Amino acid sequence: MNTFAAIVVAGVGLLAAAMVSSTSAQGAFYQASGAELVGPPGSLIRTELLDPDRNGAAAYRVLYRSTGLRGEPIAVSGTIIIPNGPVPAGGRPIVAWAHPTSGIVPQCAPSLALFKFQQIMGLRSMVARGYIVTASDYPGLGTPGPHPYLVGMSEGRAVLDSVRAAENLAHDPQADVSLWGHSQGGQAVLYAGLLAPTYAPDIHLAGIAAAAPATDLGTLMADDVASPGGKNLLAMTLWSWARVYGAPIDAVVDPAAMPDVDRLANLCLESPLDLRPRNRMGQALQERFLSVSDLTARQPWAGLLAQNTIGALPPDFPLFIAQGDIDAVVRPSVTQAYMTRLCAAGSHVTFLKLPGVGHGAAAMKSAASAVAWMADRFAHRSPPDSCGAH
Repeated sequence: MNTFAAIVVAGVGLLAAAMVSSTSAQGAFYQASGAELVGPPGSLIRTELLDPDRNGAAAYRVLYRSTGLRGEPIAVSGTIIIPNGPVPAGGRPIVAWAHPTSGIVPQCAPSLALFKFQQIMGLRSMVARGYIVTASDYPGLGTPGPHPYLVGMSEGRAVLDSVRAAENLAHDPQADVSLWGHSQGGQAVLYAGLLAPTYAPDIHLAGIAAAAPATDLGTLMADDVASPGGKNLLAMTLWSWARVYGAPIDAVVDPAAMPDVDRLANLCLESPLDLRPRNRMGQALQERFLSVSDLTARQPWAGLLAQNTIGALPPDFPLFIAQGDIDAVVRPSVTQAYMTRLCAAGSHVTFLKLPGVGHGAAAMKSAASAVAWMADRFAHRSPPDSCGAH
């Protein structure tokens, strides 16, 4: 899910601010041979030291093993930040950050961005508290595409395996883990929580924090048809799913609009400079885009939307959810409905309403609260529960 759509709609200036080095995209670091893919999920293929002392931490670019949608071994790239200094007796806690939309083609990976560290909301505070921070690019960003955009199982596995990669890189005793994500990344950490008991039972999950998470994809896509920014997001989803799932995009998109959809799919969302060409594409899609009146009623799209809509999670770990009350991308009512579902399933949910905050700023405005909430989970304090108040 996309920070850009909110900025276009609401005029918010916050992005995953970065500029991509096109010369690095798809470089040798991100390529893995068949032999290099052999190994357990989360094991490291290669690492590159980016900065030995960035605000008291060593920062690395990493390529690690994970699992594809069909169970096949794949490589995923990302960034890991490890605080300098002695390791506590119980090991350093780990926070896995899951990023909002940066694009859907390999050159849009956050680990390629010039300002990659500034994209991780709350990073300075997390490092100061002694946390290892890992930030997956997700499959198909950095590594060869296509990127399975808004595909929950793909994102969730990549996030969980980034934690294993951090454990392997740091050689720490196994410690507690929290997950923290925004928008598309909110969907990613929720799916990681859903998958963790079976896919990664070795990970000691203390809690999940999500800002404006993408939950009900059918509603999200129906809402997106109404605005240029939303059409950008929808076009990216259709383009990705046509390649990931083989869904027939030509059956739902006007053939005259496909050149604009293709151009849009190859644009990264990394800095405010990227808004202008995306806005032009969105305006073009206002004139011609879908050839069907209701995408959410057409197969296989309806089934894929349902497949990637997160359900209730196991109640074993607490959740923190932040939502801006003027969010035009992820409607507050949708997040409230998902929280109600979590509460009914027995989860302990801390809800933070962000007055006057739109979609793009949700993670920035909630980062301090999210980090403090995760610190309490690492300290094994009882989580506050907003379920009775909503």
